[in-house]
Amino acid sequence: MKAWILHDVGSIRYEETDKPQISENEVLVSVKAVGICGSDIPRIYRSGAHRMPLIPGHEFSGKVVETGSRADRGWLNKRVGIFPLLPCGSCIACRKEQYEMCRQYSYLGSRRDGGFAEYAAVPARNLIELPQNVTFEQAAMLEPMAVAVHAMRRVSIAQTDTVVICGLGTIGELLLMFLLERGVKKVFAIGNKDYQREKILALGLPEDQFCDSRREDIKTWTDLRTDGAGADVFFECVGKNETVAQAVNLAAPGGSVCLVGNPDTDMRLDQQTYWRILRNQLKVTGTWNSSFFSSLSKKEGESTDWQYALELLEQGRIAPERLISHRFTLEHLDEGLHMMRDKSEDYLKVMAVQ
Repeated sequence: MKAWILHDVGSIRYEETDKPQISENEVLVSVKAVGICGSDIPRIYRSGAHRMPLIPGHEFSGKVVETGSRADRGWLNKRVGIFPLLPCGSCIACRKEQYEMCRQYSYLGSRRDGGFAEYAAVPARNLIELPQNVTFEQAAMLEPMAVAVHAMRRVSIAQTDTVVICGLGTIGELLLMFLLERGVKKVFAIGNKDYQREKILALGLPEDQFCDSRREDIKTWTDLRTDGAGADVFFECVGKNETVAQAVNLAAPGGSVCLVGNPDTDMRLDQQTYWRILRNQLKVTGTWNSSFFSSLSKKEGESTDWQYALELLEQGRIAPERLISHRFTLEHLDEGLHMMRDKSEDYLKVMAVQ
């Protein structure tokens, strides 16, 4: 088969390699669509992967073409989405079925070969069957969709709450889509690019609910639109010291701050920001990955994050493909990688489709 193989930092090549040999509990997936995640860029060009050589790519979908000896043969020829986290099954988080917090996990595309290839080996337990009306492109966005859903579920949000999203990359914009679908009217978005503004207005956000941080003072803008009360819920989707401080300082008394963005540098809180958390009795929470199977969802009778996202897709209530800005063939995936690395064009979700 052909695959993009990361041999060393900055050295990724499209070349012939052996088709994966599946284990007894795995299936072989013919990859039909794979997205480039923002985390793939530093992994490929700056920090390297946990092991190399490696086939990157953790946002993918496809069709099962072979099953292992102990895998359910009912998966054969099924169209599937893929949960990329491979939990150890034995740590304290796994014993609680909170697999997204596994302490000894592996991961398709960063610790094991992933989806930048014609075929990928996937544990059968990590598959989710696709309804016929869900496309491979949509399914390749299930992973970032579920991450956005997981963040949304980390805090309690009423339809009447004032919600602020700072950072409008793929996760921030998907989070906006889910909040609007849920009927939350007072959603305010903070971004710094013209194409972000164009995209979220097209998604249905009123123009006066978008703050261009290049031209507006965020605090003044937010105070004006919340009558000085601040945000009941503030999603920080950037991962920088200044935006975390803004999140704390712009949250309403008794409000919630959800930290979504991966940290760009070491994170520090100055004394006044820390006082703000104490005196406003803020609820500050982190969010990580997404639930595929969880004891919490079973106890409360709720769907997992992946099931929630897939149900909305099947019902046509959300359209993540609207965020796909660039499509390439697998052979030309490097064009998308270079564009994202060099920021030579505006982009949201970049995808290879076979």
